[in-house]
Amino acid sequence: MQKNSQEFSMEEAVRLAQTPAAQQLLATLRDTDQAQLRKAADMASTGDYKAATQIVKQVLSTPEMQALLKKMEE
Repeated sequence: MQKNSQEFSMEEAVRLAQTPAAQQLLATLRDTDQAQLRKAADMASTGDYKAATQIVKQVLSTPEMQALLKKMEE
């Protein structure tokens, strides 16, 4: 995947999703506060992307999540 690219192919997305770091990230997300994730999804579905983004940023800001995201960049 191109590190600075805003767009990448579906093939690249599938490949990234299959990495051990991505699988661990998804498992960790399943164990997080599901109410917060539902709230973010609801906000996004009504067009409030700014609030949804803020919630997702909070969820992803934990040290564990940051470490997993960093692994995915490698």
